[in-house]
Amino acid sequence: MSDIKVNAVNKTTIPEQEVVLSLYKSADKIYARSVSGVFDRWRWVMVWATQLFFYGVPWLEWGGRQAMLFDLEAKRFYIFGLVFHPQDLIYLSFLLIVSALSLFLFTAVAGRLWCGFTCPQTVYTEIFMWIENKIEGDRIARMRLDDSKWNLNKVTRKSLKQVAWITFGLWTGVTFVGYFTPIRELVPNMIEWQLGGWETFWICFYGFATYGNAGYMREQVCKYMCPYARFQSAMFDDDTMIVTYDEARGEPRGARSKKVAENANGLGSCIDCSICVQVCPTGIDIRNGLQYECIGCGACIDACDDVMDKMGYAKGLIKYSTQNGMTNRWSRQQMLRRLMRPRVLIYTAILVTLTVGMVVSLYFKPDFRLDVLRDRGVLARFTDEGNIENVYTLKLENDTEIVRDFDLKISGLPALVMHLADGNTQDFKSLQPFEKRNVVLELQLPDGAVRTGSHKILFEMTDQQSKETVKEKSVFIVPSN
Repeated sequence: MSDIKVNAVNKTTIPEQEVVLSLYKSADKIYARSVSGVFDRWRWVMVWATQLFFYGVPWLEWGGRQAMLFDLEAKRFYIFGLVFHPQDLIYLSFLLIVSALSLFLFTAVAGRLWCGFTCPQTVYTEIFMWIENKIEGDRIARMRLDDSKWNLNKVTRKSLKQVAWITFGLWTGVTFVGYFTPIRELVPNMIEWQLGGWETFWICFYGFATYGNAGYMREQVCKYMCPYARFQSAMFDDDTMIVTYDEARGEPRGARSKKVAENANGLGSCIDCSICVQVCPTGIDIRNGLQYECIGCGACIDACDDVMDKMGYAKGLIKYSTQNGMTNRWSRQQMLRRLMRPRVLIYTAILVTLTVGMVVSLYFKPDFRLDVLRDRGVLARFTDEGNIENVYTLKLENDTEIVRDFDLKISGLPALVMHLADGNTQDFKSLQPFEKRNVVLELQLPDGAVRTGSHKILFEMTDQQSKETVKEKSVFIVPSN
């Protein structure tokens, strides 16, 4: 329904035109051009490194089990020789804090290296684009194929690409679930159509997410879904490494023959070939300055350097640098000195402190636990033999994958005698792997051996093999007669 506007002169009403605002701006499909160079090789090094780890680790064995397994049903996380339980959640908090600080540090020093080289969205997009390039051809061939009418060639290539994408996405989903269900059991069950409901759901969900994000959404994820691009400005300063265009050298840009000198006719070094735009995975023009869509992959640097080589000009028209470095024309030594600025030093100090603390804590993490609880229902009592008795509940836990034999020692008072409530003398002898056990323990002391009141005692549990000891304090109550 149109709004009504009143004319101030003759008081007549004039219908106002309705304006429709779109909250989403449609974008043309980006056909990224293939590029080769230093940064392209580094991207593929990181693709291989991250994917060999992701797809290979679930198949590794450690001590007869999967090397890395997050067993949610048993509430145990296995990471090679380490075993974590729900009570070890503090280590996950440490890991998240260290990861966040690492991101802050690397961003302050080198910009968006994470986005350009190791982010899963970048890595899988690179893989899916490689598959697309092998099946449909290079940039021009893909554009022509999409513009052509449907025929046998187009149907065949499009179908092969979809089959390859879906297969890769589903195998990614299988590998992901393989971190939570032993993959050597998961794959045979999948082949025999014996997967559980949740396993099937997560394989399909993660596979579809990989297929959709890397196959179709691509730069849309970086532009609209990833929060990092939105708050990167708060993490950047004038000394942060970014992909920069040397405007002073490149402008005014203009096309020319190879025979024309670099700065002839009043032109800068940029020949306005737009190849830097064609290779950009997010479709931006870096010559317009830093933009939040730039993921720092360096594809435009490789492309521009290749063009400069062909023209016989010096490389570096587009390069990794900083705002201060470009403005002040800093040398390599001056660029290195920027690493000593306060922000970087503070991030580094905090990160090193937390990392060392976590490593030390993991090194001294006990393999077994002992908790002592006094029976608060009866503080103390006299036995028929005339002894004073206190009752304790010992919570024993073996956090390792092997059988552990222990010795128990109680100190703090002379002439203490230990009795197990059920008379089972084997309760302290052995604990099975991951076994938890509660033991009711009776401590007796001859009447009159010590003064009336509360006396500190110490429980010491020692592993017979490693001689590792855990200690727990408690008190022994001596009542008045």
